[in-house]
Amino acid sequence: MDIEEKKVKAAAWFKDLRDQICASFEAIEDDNEGPMADREAGRFERTTWDRETDGDGTEGGGGTMSVMRGGRVFEKVGVNISTVEGTFTEEFRKNIPGADEDPSFAAMGISLVSHMNSPKVPAVHMNTRFIVTTKSWFGGGGDLNAPLPNSQDTAQFHAAFQECCDRHDPDYYAKFKKWCDEYFYIKHRNRPRGEGGIFYDQLNTGDWDADFAFTQDVGRTFNEIYPSLVRQHMNANWTPEEREKQLEYRGYYAEFNLVYDRGTTFGLKTGGNVDAILMSLPPEAKWP
Repeated sequence: MDIEEKKVKAAAWFKDLRDQICASFEAIEDDNEGPMADREAGRFERTTWDRETDGDGTEGGGGTMSVMRGGRVFEKVGVNISTVEGTFTEEFRKNIPGADEDPSFAAMGISLVSHMNSPKVPAVHMNTRFIVTTKSWFGGGGDLNAPLPNSQDTAQFHAAFQECCDRHDPDYYAKFKKWCDEYFYIKHRNRPRGEGGIFYDQLNTGDWDADFAFTQDVGRTFNEIYPSLVRQHMNANWTPEEREKQLEYRGYYAEFNLVYDRGTTFGLKTGGNVDAILMSLPPEAKWP
């Protein structure tokens, strides 16, 4: 395959994964029998956006936001996909592999963040992407973000991703877990953002098919383990005190995304859709 075929194949997978995850989450809404079961089951609303072009075909693309709000289980969840092309600014290209030789780029991927009604159901983040400059690589991962950490949930989440990594390379899990722990750390709070998971970037082993297969497996693994964790807790009651802890935790989550997250910076500095980029922010949060 040439690079154009690879871009088409990767973009098609991210769209298919989006559809699979949205179906899983809507099924959870239908099956909920918990404290908010009297609500109408949540459904995703899709909004397509186009990136501004400069008229010569070197800038463009767009994406689709799929957002569910006010559901029985999901207070707010977004499953967004995008495919954009453009040129990095002179300031930004210094930080991107291969962009110093040629500032043009293509970027496509899926990005997901869920914020739950119940403090007992962990929030989560997942994204996978394919980036093309004069080089190309995959990146992404998934990490658990529980306001009320549950050691069993954490163990199950990590076990699922360890099995995923081990199917592809026995060194991946230890490497990508460490990377996740170091990346998703709120330095000014001296605390991790959540319970971790895996994080990888600039994955280019020289075998594109193998790297793509791993990235696909990360998405499938997420869509197996996270809905399972949600279903284990979605019908449980919670207290006002537990809700307060959830809202305070969300404040820390928002701080990380606005101060440290590279994906937020990348999206804003490459002319992405602001609403899609900031979809990760919680619908309600508090600061002590």
